[in-house]
Amino acid sequence: MRRFVAVLALVAVVFPAGGWAQNEETLADIRQELSILYVEIQRLKRELSTTGASGDVSVGGSALDRLGAIEAELQRLTSKTEQLEFRIDRVVSDGTNRIGDLEFRLCELESGCDISTLETGSTLGGVAPATNTGTDAGVEPVEAGPELAVGEKADFEAAEAAMTAGNFAEAAAKFAAFQQAYPGGPLTDRAGLLRGEALEKSGDLKEAGRAYLDLFSSNETGPVAAEALYRVGNILGQLGQSDQACITLGEVGVRFPQDAAAGQAQAKMSQLGCQ
Repeated sequence: MRRFVAVLALVAVVFPAGGWAQNEETLADIRQELSILYVEIQRLKRELSTTGASGDVSVGGSALDRLGAIEAELQRLTSKTEQLEFRIDRVVSDGTNRIGDLEFRLCELESGCDISTLETGSTLGGVAPATNTGTDAGVEPVEAGPELAVGEKADFEAAEAAMTAGNFAEAAAKFAAFQQAYPGGPLTDRAGLLRGEALEKSGDLKEAGRAYLDLFSSNETGPVAAEALYRVGNILGQLGQSDQACITLGEVGVRFPQDAAAGQAQAKMSQLGCQ
């Protein structure tokens, strides 16, 4: 495990941060991001506070009329609660991932910090979000579930259309924008895989590797973690980083022995002549 963490640190050097990250980032920059995140969390807490207002369910007429009015109000409140729960879960997922990323980057910048000793941080609020329960995130189209945000399906399809048309640079940019606009959404992981694929097809292997690495690092046990890790190893092999590729591909079978990506990783290891 420690050897794999060290390899991930080397992989981060092979795939220099681009697009979303600053090359010349300072400790002050990271602390500023943490401050912004703290403000967003405080805004979220305010949403959980009551305003004192409540719906009026007083209605005249028969007992049946009053019962109907109460039932309608219960349905309205249930719908509103589900919307807020989904929104909170998305903020928790995005905030937790961002804090973990900031801790990793702080450790890289500070002297004497051992990246291999970093532990997985706790989720915001102490409870794991319940909405990010997607299944396998292959590249085949799937029907959007009821939890899609307004415009989410249209934005995803626009990025897919650019991919199908062979406009890979445009598709990669659209998928990147989608990931930022809908963090923790049911299509976000698939968007991350497709972004990496679009970058691969455009010939930007290093940026593709970074996309897959970011996707794996954001949720190392998520539904697309095995596929993302396999693709990191595959890119390393294409870049001639055979040692790092072999270790990374070997970790796929260790962590996800039942996933189809484990078989792909084994085949790639044979192709690379891994010992």
